[in-house]
Amino acid sequence: MSTTNTYKLPFLALTLVLIVCFFANISLGSVSIPLSSIIDSLLGGADNYIIQNYRLPKAFTAILVGSGLGISGLLMQTLFRNPLAGPFVLGISSGASLGVALVILGSGLFGGLFATALISKWSIVIASSLGSFLVLLAVLIVSTRVRDTMAILIIGLMFGSITAAVVSVLSYFSSAEQLQQYIFWGFGSLGNLSWYELFIFFIIYSFGIVFSIISIKGLNTLLLGENYAKSLGLNIKQSRLIIIIATSLLAGTITAFAGPIAFVGLAIPHITRQLFNTSNHKILLPAVFLLGAIVMLICDSIAQIPTSDYMLPINAITSIIGAPVVIWLLVRKRKMIF
Repeated sequence: MSTTNTYKLPFLALTLVLIVCFFANISLGSVSIPLSSIIDSLLGGADNYIIQNYRLPKAFTAILVGSGLGISGLLMQTLFRNPLAGPFVLGISSGASLGVALVILGSGLFGGLFATALISKWSIVIASSLGSFLVLLAVLIVSTRVRDTMAILIIGLMFGSITAAVVSVLSYFSSAEQLQQYIFWGFGSLGNLSWYELFIFFIIYSFGIVFSIISIKGLNTLLLGENYAKSLGLNIKQSRLIIIIATSLLAGTITAFAGPIAFVGLAIPHITRQLFNTSNHKILLPAVFLLGAIVMLICDSIAQIPTSDYMLPINAITSIIGAPVVIWLLVRKRKMIF
């Protein structure tokens, strides 16, 4: 299938929409900034603190989060051949949540042991990353011993149940202030990263993208079924491992830096398949990248309520806007491409 001619116009259109959404996201907020000031600041003509230290990092974070969640959701749906699979089915988000809960809520159960960790924002990132890594390690060990892909999915869900139970115990012994802080982290946020934190985020994200690109051939082959893929010479265990690592790097890093953001990883692959009418991952992967970034920029622009000082939870916006769109697309198409 030719990706150059057939899909050149849709990719060009998505790229233009992404650019428009990027500048609109920077412009909108409690203080509206004209396009001329944004361009002048980007070109180094003016030193605008709001743009350079808040709006610009937030817009780049939205692109990384939206594209990363969309791609990891696509990988999981193809690996498990399950339209309900998302980037967090392996328990990665649950592991990150447990790590954060130990830092924020742990002092309620263990006294002042974790109190000093709350001083630094990096403690949340480190705890979330360690939680994700430990769950990833467990899933990787399981994936080398289990032949059935669906068994890995069930085991990932079980890890999620275990970590949720531990978080419930920690919540029971925590104060109202600690619970509030943990709940706010669970809302997700795109506007808390400095340029240094964004750079670290981007490095790990890039590794996840590289592994995703490497897995394209295996993903297309897995669509034919594991038995047929084996007959074509595909190393199922190796392909599965690469896909799991790619998903873990993307979803784990995003959860660590931006919190557990729902809906995007589940819905963006479906929307992309309906719009592009293909299951070829050479087309789907870049399309999901662009569409995920666009949707997250739009959701963030709405969440920050232009001309208002209020900021809505990004998780609420992604679900309120995205779910009806997916329902409409599926009802209109009446068929799920997979």
